[in-house]
Amino acid sequence: MENQDTQPTNTVVPTDDTTIDTTPTETAPSNSFDVFHWANEIDEVKNNVSVELFLFNKNYTPYRVRYSDQLTASVKALFMQEATGYIIKEADKGLECREYEKSDGEDKVIYRTKLSNVGRAETLIHLIEHEYRDIDSMSDHIDEFKKVKGIIARFTYPGSEGGTKVFYIAKAISASSALKGGSSWELNGEGFEPFSAEVALKVPDDNQVAIIDSHVIIFNQTKFENLFQYDYKSQVIADAKAKELTDKYKLSFAEGLTLNTLLQDKKPLVKKLQSLDIAEEMPQDKLIDYADEMQLELMTDDDGSIIIMDDKDLTMFVNLLAEDYFISPVNGRRYEIKSKKLLSEPEGEPPRG
Repeated sequence: MENQDTQPTNTVVPTDDTTIDTTPTETAPSNSFDVFHWANEIDEVKNNVSVELFLFNKNYTPYRVRYSDQLTASVKALFMQEATGYIIKEADKGLECREYEKSDGEDKVIYRTKLSNVGRAETLIHLIEHEYRDIDSMSDHIDEFKKVKGIIARFTYPGSEGGTKVFYIAKAISASSALKGGSSWELNGEGFEPFSAEVALKVPDDNQVAIIDSHVIIFNQTKFENLFQYDYKSQVIADAKAKELTDKYKLSFAEGLTLNTLLQDKKPLVKKLQSLDIAEEMPQDKLIDYADEMQLELMTDDDGSIIIMDDKDLTMFVNLLAEDYFISPVNGRRYEIKSKKLLSEPEGEPPRG
């Protein structure tokens, strides 16, 4: 991948002055999107499509990467034409597009879901669309290449009614499989020569994930889930538990946070909540008293709502629900219980509760 000092002519760059709003919007349910119509539309305008590449790391921070004009055809083929060609070709063979949340592993099926369901993908797109000027070049952070998780291509083309339309194609890459200049040779003619680039990247040639407006199209379920760390079943459970908690307890969150977003990817907390019957847990006033007894910094506001500012507060709240704190009657010290096993009743004692 060759870095250039100037922006390629085939790239449309978001600017602060643009009048085109390319922000994905939730204007229609995911099942209203016709991926087959989209593929045919792109196939018709493929010669007028511009593309820009970004690498992103495990924290979903994007980095700009320039490419040589000689790679333009290859970039379009590997990302755009592989995807649209597959959809168009397989449509005649019975290919279907189904909701990801209602399907699993069927043959001849690609999946769709809302971008808003996939928090990491939504964050990545937001950064590219709205914070473009603050995105660093990968060439300035080449030492960070080992942390790269994926590559995403941003495609733009003129809309039929004016303005600019945008879509993305993302692929997972393995930084460990890249060739590095210091330890690689290249075969040129009859002999080896020093490797001329800092890093060489093999771009996957399979279809993985497309992001079109407010929709995510999933070609490869496993790679999609790994790329964006999206575990639908855990998220459904987390969302259900979040509703139970907010129905029973008065909670106040830091600006921009919700219980749902805080529970994302907190599998130990979600698992702990699964084991609790929220409806039967202690009421709010007793929970606050319990926190005071344990001398924990559980904050409340003037309305008596429990304040959740971050992951630490959330963990404390869930641990209180699970009654995972106690004071030793032997030494008077406070402990957090990592796991509990209910003992059977002493012989001859009637069952409690």
